[in-house]
Amino acid sequence: MKLTLKIFKFVGKLLAGILILLFFSGLCYRIFSPKPVPPGKLVDVNGTSLHVRAEGEKKSLPTIIIEAGAHSNTDMLHWLAEGLKNNTRVIRYDRDGKWFSESSNKDHISPEFYAHQLHELLEKIGEKPPYLLVGHSMGGPYNRIFRDLYPNEVEGMVFIDSSHPEQWKRLAQKELVPKEQTKILKIGSILADLGILGIYNNTLGKAVYQGDGLPIEVHSRSRSLTSNSGDVYRMFLRENELNNEVLKRAGKAKDLDSLPVLVFTATEQYKESQKKRYRKEGIDPEKEVQLWFNMQKELKELSSNGKQIVMDASHGTIITKKENADIISKEILLLSEKIERENYK
Repeated sequence: MKLTLKIFKFVGKLLAGILILLFFSGLCYRIFSPKPVPPGKLVDVNGTSLHVRAEGEKKSLPTIIIEAGAHSNTDMLHWLAEGLKNNTRVIRYDRDGKWFSESSNKDHISPEFYAHQLHELLEKIGEKPPYLLVGHSMGGPYNRIFRDLYPNEVEGMVFIDSSHPEQWKRLAQKELVPKEQTKILKIGSILADLGILGIYNNTLGKAVYQGDGLPIEVHSRSRSLTSNSGDVYRMFLRENELNNEVLKRAGKAKDLDSLPVLVFTATEQYKESQKKRYRKEGIDPEKEVQLWFNMQKELKELSSNGKQIVMDASHGTIITKKENADIISKEILLLSEKIERENYK
């Protein structure tokens, strides 16, 4: 009995020692590790610093505003901006609380809040309409809300494998972030705040490059930011809570009449592991893909002047692989030139 108690005490002291060492190491990491540097500019909008990257010269073509998806950021839009900035003005930014942008820390944020904040940001940095809105994934619904609030400033829209207002009603997946993943995000935010995640990433973590086509420095910056603060994870959770409201508000937006619209749709929506899981649950993944294609077609039909292009890519690689982004950029520039010609008629 005494031996058992001694073993328990030893194990308890050992675990306590490990926890104290981890806590102290994490604290040192947070204090002494280099802080990630934003690649763009921080602009104060009503007391909140928003991260914005403005590139290219303003010409006769509409200024292009690129809106990232829910779990995305300005870095994910790298190749799109690279393919556009030599021909026109390109703006990409991180929404309130995302990536390098501060959080306004409001108790409740309405779906319209982001559109109004973006509009104020554009005015603050001296940008003027007309705008051509480009949105990947959830960036599409955010852009629909912006256009609904500021219709006279938008002369075209581009949806890149964009979310649809009714997707959670019609697809097998019923939410942006499944409940089991929200638990992981909450744990991740705590570990990042304690510096423990930073220590892990810099010692035992996987290689920085993810093989998705984006430059290595983009992934290095991502690792640095997610290692230094739990804010990134908390924003994922906040966007998850707001997701249904944003989709609902986007669904209430007016039809786009004859506004020039481009819709890019990825063919590969599910990885093999996801397909296997769906089949085990009695869900036909091919039917799910067809439902997604139907919703993409509905986005095109929001305007009588819509065009849909199907691309051999996944939801992510449609923008992260240079060859895919180049195709999209060329089509966007053609659309911009078409808008310019019609304005001069």
